[in-house]
Amino acid sequence: MESLSVEEIELILDTADSLKEISTRPIKKVPTLRGKTVVHFFYEPSTRTRTSFEIAAKRLSADTVSLSASTSSMVKGETLIDTAKNLEAMNPDAIVLRHNSAGAPHMLAQLVDASIINAGDGMHAHPTQALLDMMTVREKKGRLSGLRVAIMGDIAHSRVARSDIVAFVKMGARVILAGPPTMIPKGIETLEAPVTYHTREAVKDADVIIVLRIQKERQQAFLFPSEREYAQCYGLTAESLAGARDDVLILHPGPMNRGVEIAPEVADGPYSVILEQVANGVALRMAILYLLLGGAR
Repeated sequence: MESLSVEEIELILDTADSLKEISTRPIKKVPTLRGKTVVHFFYEPSTRTRTSFEIAAKRLSADTVSLSASTSSMVKGETLIDTAKNLEAMNPDAIVLRHNSAGAPHMLAQLVDASIINAGDGMHAHPTQALLDMMTVREKKGRLSGLRVAIMGDIAHSRVARSDIVAFVKMGARVILAGPPTMIPKGIETLEAPVTYHTREAVKDADVIIVLRIQKERQQAFLFPSEREYAQCYGLTAESLAGARDDVLILHPGPMNRGVEIAPEVADGPYSVILEQVANGVALRMAILYLLLGGAR
């Protein structure tokens, strides 16, 4: 998100808005990217991101190939660079990459001619998630500038948090972070996002609340006593939601740990736009593919 200007972000969001209608048609396909090839290479598990990228490519009539680390020659010791160069020899037009190492997509972009799309790299960034979050908020609120956005949970291990902070601040929103002290990275305030350790303080007058899960797979030590205590102190419940605005939006990038970072009645409640995020993810990723492969850069 750091590399995108406000104008580029608005272009992506406007393009996604115009393409969303395709997914409501009886025949959900247009010939825009016919003859283009998109490789989906997911080194880490994924449900929403991988599926939405694949659906996005197919709705634009692109040919798609899916790879995972467990089904590629990387299990035989082949490096990511060699894998990428072999894929490049097959002349794909785009490679959608998710990797557990921060900077992996950036490195590949220097080595291959195909467009590289970052589908999440380590704890660094998840730009398309931030874009679809902004698309969802803008769709519901009509604007991004001036909104108070609370991001709550495991900030330290979340690539979504980093991308969302940069994105919303760049678009003029006021971002506040909340979570246990052990899950707030040092120096995060430099991103112009103040920190609180109290859920109610973060939620107070919030227009948007983005809830993050505890990413146990990235933690090297126990950072909280128990899930029950985490839920009591930092989970978003109907009670802790009381201080937010009457038209607050609840977002979650998924997967959700119900009853831990978010109560079921909140996740399924009237303020939740979690499933709208998933729907918008397809349109947003269609827009990314179109702008890289089909439209004018």
